[in-house]
Amino acid sequence: MSSTSSTPDPSLPSGPGGPGGDVPMAASPLTRAVLEIDQYASTLGWDQPARLFALVDTAKLRAQEPGLADQLGLDAAAQAGSLTPIEQDEVPAGTALDKFLGTIAWPGAVTGCALTVERLMLPPSAEGTVPNGMNEKQLAKWVAAHPDRQEVRMTVAVLRDGARETAVRLREKDSPTEVLTGPDLVPGLAEALAATFED
Repeated sequence: MSSTSSTPDPSLPSGPGGPGGDVPMAASPLTRAVLEIDQYASTLGWDQPARLFALVDTAKLRAQEPGLADQLGLDAAAQAGSLTPIEQDEVPAGTALDKFLGTIAWPGAVTGCALTVERLMLPPSAEGTVPNGMNEKQLAKWVAAHPDRQEVRMTVAVLRDGARETAVRLREKDSPTEVLTGPDLVPGLAEALAATFED
């Protein structure tokens, strides 16, 4: 396995005091990090490629990499236990996400990781109408043509200790107040991310 190299993005919301200041302070550090990444992704617009982030402990980052912390705009008053997302190199176009994630190995300083990806989804009411026997390509084409399809952006994060969080934003309700969060909204993707921390 190979590890990814980090590409710090100073425009990424850098904690509760940074550009991601609309993130609820009462939320857990992982929820705040997921919402900050969702907010950042929303500034880039839709029809974006998947983006991978390392999650690092903000206090440790300030202590061990003060220059990088300054570049990211992290202040010393960051809330205890807060996590800083650091965008990684671009996910290669045309590479299956599960295959790409299978190549990732994180260094010990990385507390967790997150991925933001856009997908088409059907509401639960339409799931019973899915024809049997379709392969993945046929199913994707069928969903894309379905009148009830929804475009969503999913931001899924996991920590080494097993904690998970997800934010889902519908394209038709593209507002920070309409973002749905929860630990088990996209379990398959969370499992794939968790596997990047296995030895």
